[in-house]
Amino acid sequence: MRKKVYGAAIVGYGGMGSQHGRLIQRVDHLELRGIMDIREIRQKHATDLGYQVYPDLKSVLDDPRVDIVIIATPNHIHSVIAIQALRAGKHVICEKPATLTSQELQDIMTVADQCGKLFVVGQNRRWDEDYLVMKKLLDEKQLGDVFHIESKVHGSRGIPGDWRAEKEFGGGMLLDWGVHLVDRMLLMIPEKVKSVHCKFTHITNDEVDDGFRLTLEFEGGVTALLEVGTTHYITMPLWYMNGTTGSAVIEDWNMNGRVVKLEAPLGGHDATPIVAGAGLTKTMAPRDNHTTITEPLPRIPTDILDFYNNVLDAIEGEVEIIVKNHEVLRVMRLLEAAFLSDETNQVVGFE
Repeated sequence: MRKKVYGAAIVGYGGMGSQHGRLIQRVDHLELRGIMDIREIRQKHATDLGYQVYPDLKSVLDDPRVDIVIIATPNHIHSVIAIQALRAGKHVICEKPATLTSQELQDIMTVADQCGKLFVVGQNRRWDEDYLVMKKLLDEKQLGDVFHIESKVHGSRGIPGDWRAEKEFGGGMLLDWGVHLVDRMLLMIPEKVKSVHCKFTHITNDEVDDGFRLTLEFEGGVTALLEVGTTHYITMPLWYMNGTTGSAVIEDWNMNGRVVKLEAPLGGHDATPIVAGAGLTKTMAPRDNHTTITEPLPRIPTDILDFYNNVLDAIEGEVEIIVKNHEVLRVMRLLEAAFLSDETNQVVGFE
């Protein structure tokens, strides 16, 4: 049983801010005290829902009923708000990316330690089932020794028509979806990263990246391709993973996909040449049915409310925080290496 009911205030009541508001309503011992946003239409929306609207950040931080400040503003002001909130004695949940540079995040971590308050980044996509399923297949070696993983998110609507298209606010897809893809890949493969290569696309936007292809090579030899595109009218699978004795694919967020495992020893002695285009091939001939088995993807129950419950329990000292700041800091440093790689058009060493 928790010791108290915790009050939260949301700073920035746009898409993610309002999503936090909806989720908070379902968390025991967590109540939304109010919101702060500079846009009148969002203020009205919050008022219509019965929430208090704070006129400015100072009024949020001065409210003794607020224990937790949730930051869901444009990226460039996360660090300023977080440091002020921590120094005001508040715990902080911050939308990703926590900051625009690793140094800014390090500064926040220092202040959080000094103030004895919790600072945690909302890496909500650690709770996506598609990620958890792929991690399970990897951890349990269901595909043998995995040597390559691809994680891709494609759409066709370009960058949203707001601050995400502007550099000064921390826009661009690497700092948007890329944060999630990198965070999850570093958790899946707990090894040092040997090299980073990144190439941005600027199909619809010259100021920031509207997509990217990021290739990572890990110390043990595993490679990963992370890709985000906003001008894709046919999307590629969310996930593709290859191992020595099997492959797995997840096509979409509806969890359409399959696992194919090798049932007979690896080799080509059973292959019959097939006609492929203008020639023959034995190497690329499909396997006979008796040498492989196709299985449905495993399913994993998941609930994003676990994130908020973990934060409250960590505040009370009952559990370890799940989204650890040193993990987020490593993600930020890798993103900086990706920016450098695109700028210099070179493979960049990382760790």
